[in-house]
Amino acid sequence: MTERVDCLVIGAGVVGLACGAALAESGREVLVLEQHSLIGSETSSRNSEVIHAGIYYRPGSLKARLCREGKNRLYAYCADRGVGHQRIGKIIVAASEEQAVRLNAINENARANGVNDLAWLAADELRALEPELVGVSALFSPSTGIVDSHGLMLALEGDLATHGGMVVLGAKVEAGTVGSDGITLAIGGDEAIELTAGTVINCAGLHAPAVAARIAGLDSRHVPTAHFAKGHYYQMSSRAPFRHLIYPVPEDGGLGIHLTLDLGGQAKFGPDVRWVHDVDYAFDDSRFDEFIAAIRTYYPAIDPERIQPDYTGIRPKLAGQGAAEQDFRIEGRSVHGVAGLINLFGIESPGLTSALAIADYVTELVNR
Repeated sequence: MTERVDCLVIGAGVVGLACGAALAESGREVLVLEQHSLIGSETSSRNSEVIHAGIYYRPGSLKARLCREGKNRLYAYCADRGVGHQRIGKIIVAASEEQAVRLNAINENARANGVNDLAWLAADELRALEPELVGVSALFSPSTGIVDSHGLMLALEGDLATHGGMVVLGAKVEAGTVGSDGITLAIGGDEAIELTAGTVINCAGLHAPAVAARIAGLDSRHVPTAHFAKGHYYQMSSRAPFRHLIYPVPEDGGLGIHLTLDLGGQAKFGPDVRWVHDVDYAFDDSRFDEFIAAIRTYYPAIDPERIQPDYTGIRPKLAGQGAAEQDFRIEGRSVHGVAGLINLFGIESPGLTSALAIADYVTELVNR
């Protein structure tokens, strides 16, 4: 038996929940399908919990636009809903004159993205602000912050419920078919069922390409190859001697091994970048010495005895190792030709920051 629903969102991470809540608020009947037994148990809870300013992304890209819009929306939303957050500020440290030149390029890119509040720090100013840091110069981003990602997701789930929507846990999309009356999804789990919807939003994160590939009627040319960049995080067992987030100059595949602080002042370092073929969150401590060496470029006094393994996360990449960074892909009928289907591919960082802006973007596509 097939049940009919107005709108199905696949994936109850922060972006799926934001999309579901926005669609429900716009008057749509919404179910959010989550294959796991908890909301946000993958990328949304295995990250640095940073509210990004919009510094690094290609001007004119969706990442640049939605990060900038999302940052402002997120700060306002967290203040309104009582979600824990702090505009803590971030320092990007150049460890050499060569990196200082790259910092200048980063500053120019930020300005092109409308981020005009970055401040230069000379070496002595850097030491005055953070005495334990070492660098020839740095950029300070006052609008970068941190957020309780779990609290944010609970607030979004609450908004979804308030407007009549709900999350269905343990609901894995096994297959899909495009028909004349909508898109029918075969849902596995304790009670297998088929659901037909006029609108389907694929927010499955790491699994979004795989989900799209299971939908018969979607041309395979519009399904990208998934690439996975795994990152390890280590926790500092003692309180960090820093008041701000500390970042090196970015590296291939990520923003470098950086130091972030949670709302309780606990410090963690990460992530590194290791390209993997499967979604596997096992912690591999074999590169610990390399990890410490990377941190020492800007924090030479680090004590390895106080650094302990914490957790791993995986980014859903649209390009593999050594390839140019790809933009978010948010694709509807005008791209792939299937009415009612919107695929979100490559929603990695700054996906958390951009979540509310992504939800607005998707809702506009749906309600056109």
